Amino acid sequence: MEDTKSKAEDKMKKSLASLRDEFNAIRTGRASAALFDKIRVDYYGQKTPLSQVANISVPEARLVVIQPWDKSLLGEIEKAIQTSELSVNPNNDGKVIRINIPPLTEERRKEYVKHAKGLAEQCRVAVRNLRRDANEELKKKQKSGELSEDAEKRSADEIQKLTDKYVAEVDKLLETKEKEIMEV
Repeated sequence: MEDTKSKAEDKMKKSLASLRDEFNAIRTGRASAALFDKIRVDYYGQKTPLSQVANISVPEARLVVIQPWDKSLLGEIEKAIQTSELSVNPNNDGKVIRINIPPLTEERRKEYVKHAKGLAEQCRVAVRNLRRDANEELKKKQKSGELSEDAEKRSADEIQKLTDKYVAEVDKLLETKEKEIMEV
């Protein structure tokens, strides 16, 4: 019974961590190194995360500076950023790449909030599906005689509390991200 609950909780934690990663990739009006987490650069024939081939710094609120450890990668990094879905224009000066993060339009902000809400809903659904799977596992154990009816009911209640906790976490993350996006 405990292993069912702990397995469900581990999976719920992973769903929440995944949502955090997705939210980090959503652009806000501010510059952030996390915006570039999903960008991969062709490095000796391998698609390598940008953070593993360059130093990404944010010296100002709307400026990102990318300094590759290998200067020959400047063109590759520039190309990877241009083809990404960030819609920013990198400036390559031969040593570093500077990216000015333009302020978001009201319309674009609303699109990002809508996208964030969609991601949050997917995460809530995933958490609820994990609850359903855990409850089904408990019912099977109860039918096979591994669990008493009372123990099954108690465990189901605990799993419901876990579900409520993680859905509340998703809501909190979404609220924070919405504020970040709508901030001018």
